[in-house]
Amino acid sequence: MNTFAAPKGIPDYFPPDSAGFRAVRERLVAAATNAGYGLIELPIFEDTALFARGIGESTDVVSKEMYTFSDRGGRSVTLRPEGTAGVIRAVIEHGLDRATLPVKLAYSGPFFRYERPQAGRYRQLQQVGIEAIGVDDPALDAETIAVADAGFRSIGLTGFRLEITSLGDDTCRPAYRQLLQDFLRGLPLDEETRARAELNPLRVLDDKRPEVRELLTDAPLMRDHLSDACREHYEQVKLHLGDLGVPFVENPRMVRGLDYYTKTCFEFVHDGLGAQSGIGGGGRYDGLMAELGGQPLSGVGFGIGVDRTLLAAKAEGLTVGDPARCDVFCVPLGEKAKRRLVILAGELRAAGVRADLAYGGRGLKGAMKAADRSGARWALVLGERDLDAGTVGVKNLADGEQTDVPLDQVIGRVSELLQH
Repeated sequence: MNTFAAPKGIPDYFPPDSAGFRAVRERLVAAATNAGYGLIELPIFEDTALFARGIGESTDVVSKEMYTFSDRGGRSVTLRPEGTAGVIRAVIEHGLDRATLPVKLAYSGPFFRYERPQAGRYRQLQQVGIEAIGVDDPALDAETIAVADAGFRSIGLTGFRLEITSLGDDTCRPAYRQLLQDFLRGLPLDEETRARAELNPLRVLDDKRPEVRELLTDAPLMRDHLSDACREHYEQVKLHLGDLGVPFVENPRMVRGLDYYTKTCFEFVHDGLGAQSGIGGGGRYDGLMAELGGQPLSGVGFGIGVDRTLLAAKAEGLTVGDPARCDVFCVPLGEKAKRRLVILAGELRAAGVRADLAYGGRGLKGAMKAADRSGARWALVLGERDLDAGTVGVKNLADGEQTDVPLDQVIGRVSELLQH
């Protein structure tokens, strides 16, 4: 009989490596929680039109990478490729924008894009994201960026850099778009790239092919054509980042993969990951909420790749998370001892101590091997004689030393030992 494997490009996380994955995700979420962002849980799939309208028909995400299918009712639905459009839909649907603004929401979980699998770039990718909706304030842009920066630093990362730019808005981008299109029409581009230039010329600036990048050396840059209001907004964002102690470099050629971004745009990159160096990014999106049927409110947010952040941590030699499954491993010698240790393990868990037990009637040697593999610091060894004496052996798994402790005192004693 054939065995099954996970679909191509979809990773499994399991112990001990899953401890690092969980720690990265939790620390990124904690940075958002510390800044007042509340949890939102989004549907795994949504109406296809939500993403087509919200992200942009010309993007690679919509045109090439979405997992789209018809449900049994004949409706076209899509596995979520990103989080912002879903958050905006939820804000509109549930009237969250009718209360105090900004609405500050954080989310995490799997997202889906059909692309060529590479190290840290998967078809089921894991992200942590935040959105702050309803206020167009440069200080909020800076806060959003600072939350991501704090999340990375809480993991211990130091080898990343923040790149920022401004993409302008409706007051200046149409004129720049025309200028860029005129420039691109004078270049010897291939048919597909020429078509992209007519649909969305900014996409061409994101082309990674060396021959195309060379042609774009003298392309006009949005930074040089910002309106006075957009330029002032951008300067204020940079000023607030400086006040917050968040270092950055300007990258006027930056183009994000989603069409809804306006004004502030940013990306965190880590050169330890090679060509696919992005570990997270985001920006402001002024027109998205109105495009999806809501009030004309602005928003700003980011999406951080948990998978890629974990790779960055490994590239820096960081150990993230505790791979130990438990703190205490219970080793029963005999059925009566097992019954008592089952109870004791439950009492330890109730006291906040991670506890496991050697199941299956294995002998002392096999049970102690299991204890070592669990990552526990202490083992509780209980046999018939110990039961008669009312004690349990508390064994230090690092040096092998064992002492007898009264059964009615063991929870307090173990809790005390684990604090050192």
